[in-house]
Parts: sequence; C-alpha cells; structure tokens
Amino acid sequence: MLNDRPPVIALINSTPDVVEMLRVALEQAGFVVVSTFTHLIRTGEVDLESLVEQHQPQAIVYDVAPPYSSNWNLFLHVSQLPGLKERPFVITSTNPVRLRELAQTEGQEISEIVEKPYLLSQLIETVRSATARKR
Repeated sequence: MLNDRPPVIALINSTPDVVEMLRVALEQAGFVVVSTFTHLIRTGEVDLESLVEQHQPQAIVYDVAPPYSSNWNLFLHVSQLPGLKERPFVITSTNPVRLRELAQTEGQEISEIVEKPYLLSQLIETVRSATARKR
C-alpha cells in the first residue's frame, strides 16, 4: 500500500555538509531522502523534473542562500516546474524577512520558511507537517 511507504523528501541545497547532515537527520526521522545541489540545477547538470518524476517526493526542502535575489529566482523557476507546483516546499534561509519581501514583490505565496540557524527537530517537524498535507 502506498501510504505504508516512508515519505520521500527532495533536498536541494548548495552546501555538501548541510546536505549530508540533513539527509542523515531526515532518514533517522523515517524519511527517504533524495538530494541535489542548487548549482547543478542552475547549470542543467541535474534534470530536476526527471528527479521528481523518478522519486515522487512528498515535499521539497529548498535552501535560499545569499545572494537572495538570484537564488530566489531559481526557486521561482523550480517551484513552477511540472510535477513540482503541487508539492509543498519547506524553505530554509538566514533571512526570511527578505524572502517574504521578494515573494510579495513576485506575488508568490510561501507558507513554510524555517530560519537558519534552526534546530533539526524544528525542521523535521515542519517537513513532517508538509508531507502530511501532501498525503
């Protein structure tokens, strides 16, 4: 049965150490994690649509790091890809106020921003909430 499988989370970040730390923490919390780096999406080395189609993540944890404008623009592109529009995003950032300003300027609604530094338990609970909405 589909609902008996652990939720799949797509993790998109620019820092290898953070990807590894979050992967371990999320897997210990019962999630299956697939990950990629923002620069690989930006350069086209990773086809995010194929990754999503193959793994069917219930939520995406996406880090918007400085420079905020360019990484926000990449997020806008990613969030509108077929197969991703309907999926909840949990955004991590050191500057949620700036992201909300950018979102308001673009008319983009964002509901889940976890401010860095964060407790892993806080991020895991936010991801758990996002996957519950998707299921």
